[in-house]
Amino acid sequence: MKKEIKRNEIDMLHGSIWNKLLMYALPVAATGILEQLFNASDVAVVGKFSAANGTMAVAAVGANSPIIGLILNFFIGISLGANVVIANAVGRGDKETVHQAVHTAITMALLGEMLAGTILNVLQVPEDVFPYALLYLRIYLLGMPVILLYNFEAAIFRSLGETKVPLQVLTFSGILNVLLNLFFVIVLKMTVNGVAIATVISNLVSAIILFGKLVKSDKIVHVEIHDLRIHKYSLISILKIGFPAGTQSAVFAIANLVIQSAINSLGTTVIAASSAALNLELFAYYVLNSFSQACTTFVGQNYGAGKIDRCKKTLRLCLLEDAIASVTAILLILISGKFLLSFFTNDPEVIEIAYSRLLIIFTAYISSMLYEVMSGYLRGFGISLVPAIITMIGVCLVRIVWIHTVFPVHHTFQTILLAYPISLTTTAILIFIVLIVYRPSRRYVDKKV
Repeated sequence: MKKEIKRNEIDMLHGSIWNKLLMYALPVAATGILEQLFNASDVAVVGKFSAANGTMAVAAVGANSPIIGLILNFFIGISLGANVVIANAVGRGDKETVHQAVHTAITMALLGEMLAGTILNVLQVPEDVFPYALLYLRIYLLGMPVILLYNFEAAIFRSLGETKVPLQVLTFSGILNVLLNLFFVIVLKMTVNGVAIATVISNLVSAIILFGKLVKSDKIVHVEIHDLRIHKYSLISILKIGFPAGTQSAVFAIANLVIQSAINSLGTTVIAASSAALNLELFAYYVLNSFSQACTTFVGQNYGAGKIDRCKKTLRLCLLEDAIASVTAILLILISGKFLLSFFTNDPEVIEIAYSRLLIIFTAYISSMLYEVMSGYLRGFGISLVPAIITMIGVCLVRIVWIHTVFPVHHTFQTILLAYPISLTTTAILIFIVLIVYRPSRRYVDKKV
């Protein structure tokens, strides 16, 4: 029987798929882009208005990106496990599993907190940048629990196809973030500590608003505060998918820690250029990744409902639509790249180096798109460990070997950047081989979830 679809939910189990993928992916992409826009405002404000040296301040924020990415990517990957478990249960019409998974996910997020220690020393952050980098990181980590809570809450909404709710909340808190950035840096004359505090406050607002919406919701993901606890079965199910997915995401950051260390060895100007370029690259990445998330959720629901043909059709459409959307985003960024980079810094040398990074990194995005969507497809079937292992080999191992063998011989920024297309192409080929050999759609014939 066709289940009742409430307002704002996307019916992933019936009707055409191509337009619903867009309805799901575009708000997710917009959310990521908006979030990155507000994150980029941190870099732009300290680069333009900080009382400290602008290039130094931009470098300080950029030097922390791999560390923050390592922590966030790991827990966002685990939140994706909650997305799959909930989506699969929705497809089966299993309200009890949905209820337990939602409350387990929220409780896990509330318990989340990580420490960074003295990792900045390992990363060879230059002495002139180090005090600012350390200050930014310490403040950011204090707010990590609420940042993790927001991401888990957003994953719960997306498991139903409600992608507009996180976007609306982020719009409000993001505007608050920008206003606080300007107030702390321009009015109070703070430096990187000002933008870090603004980020934490805005994420706290996001988390509180989404939590309130879950408590007041009349949908299947409604949260009862007195039911917030860890349910053993839900925890195991979430971690079975989420832990490998989190590890897979964190592996990127681990490999990027090695790359960041190599970039740091080239000096403050290169660090600042890399940081500025990364802020633009992520706009295109969030477009690319939104279809991977769509693939995971659509496949998760249809796999739960036993509609395997729709799972395979979802994969084909996600690849096609993702390619079109990603190429469009990349072209727009490259056309306006130098103009956009000027928002982060007034230094022409930094802008030129940053643009050269964009040209090289974007060559890797076709491989990244293939890899992300195929991994999302596998996760929708509950297959999470295999993509994680492939990522460790194709991304982490290749990048580490490259930095420790090729880079010492050719000690240039371009040599470092070539690690991206080489590693991502290797990973895409490996994940494609796994998809052909493993054929996850056959699993339903042998064993229903």
